Amino acid sequence: MLKGKHIILGITGSIAAYKAAMLCRLLKTAGCQVRVVMTPMAKQFITPLTMATLSRNPILVDFFDPENGAWNSHVALGEWADCYLIAPATANTLAKMATGTADNLLLTTYLSARCPVAVAPAMDLDMYAHVTTQLNLSTLRERGVRVIEPGEGELASGLSGKGRMAEPEEIVAEIADLLSEKKKSLAGKHFIVTAGATIEPIDPVRYITNHSTGKMGYAIAGELAGRGARVSLVSGRTSLPVPKGVERIDALSAADMYVAVTARWPEADGAVMCAAVADYTPEHVAASKIRKSDDDISISLVRTRDIAASVGADKGSRILVGFALETDDEQAHAEAKLVKKNFDFIVLNSLRDKGAGFRGDTNKVALIDDKSRTDYPLMSKREVAEIIVDRIEELIDNRK
Repeated sequence: MLKGKHIILGITGSIAAYKAAMLCRLLKTAGCQVRVVMTPMAKQFITPLTMATLSRNPILVDFFDPENGAWNSHVALGEWADCYLIAPATANTLAKMATGTADNLLLTTYLSARCPVAVAPAMDLDMYAHVTTQLNLSTLRERGVRVIEPGEGELASGLSGKGRMAEPEEIVAEIADLLSEKKKSLAGKHFIVTAGATIEPIDPVRYITNHSTGKMGYAIAGELAGRGARVSLVSGRTSLPVPKGVERIDALSAADMYVAVTARWPEADGAVMCAAVADYTPEHVAASKIRKSDDDISISLVRTRDIAASVGADKGSRILVGFALETDDEQAHAEAKLVKKNFDFIVLNSLRDKGAGFRGDTNKVALIDDKSRTDYPLMSKREVAEIIVDRIEELIDNRK
């Protein structure tokens, strides 16, 4: 949804300005062109050199370059942009936006912008809760500005409460939603998405798990919701924010995930099985911590119930999508899973491909069904999610 979009990223003088570096990187990874406008105070929190390097464009702070008199046109900037995102947005900047004050380049650009505008407030909890700030935010909302709500937690003051700027991943998802031109083509459909790593306890302290972060599954859940679907995200261990409009169901172990998925499957229109589910779990879980000794120990493992195979056996006309992360004989293993678990198609990626698999923001996949294989280049996981949901929509259309 964001590929090729022109984004102005405005940065104001807040301790949360450090998050703008990751925000810029995520926007670039999603395929955006990014121009950065900073207030003079913002330079005290993050350097123009950092933002210029990440955005691959000169940073704009003043109305003109004092060295050569070159004019930085706020009018041209406003015409160039598809979206103007101010993150972090301080209480001071929000107040000036609400009253039309135009005393720096960031604010004159706001007044010149013809595109959608979004702000991500960041400030101490009392400043955020103050009636003046809330009135200013209400005014901006009435004028069509998208306010990306701050989170709760520890603040720079040492206090804890609402005022933390939303995390960069949340902000990018909000901007994608704001700029989405896709119709609600999946309205009325209910999809289950599994994501993240399961954990299998050994004792009260230790467990067996894997390296999955859940990023791919969360991107798919967000994409489905963005197209109007009702999404039940059955999530293993992850620290990711829940995509907008998505219901999250926590399921830490493979057994928990089995129960959560099978309970919802009868009423679902389809499922995307993206979680990295443990194939084995300890046969016995120690009631107390296993103490270290000079002897070796062995742990007896038993098979977990195969969630994908269980729902695949009762698939009917519903859509079922699987994932295969392989290290060798990739095609053969993927094709075997496709048949065994009754998937409509399977998403194959290999740990041998640089930038694919766990932890990163990118992936390199092939979509395989019973007739063909389509390979895609390295791209962001958000773009991969779009491709997967496009294929799901094709299947739905073909069955009408």
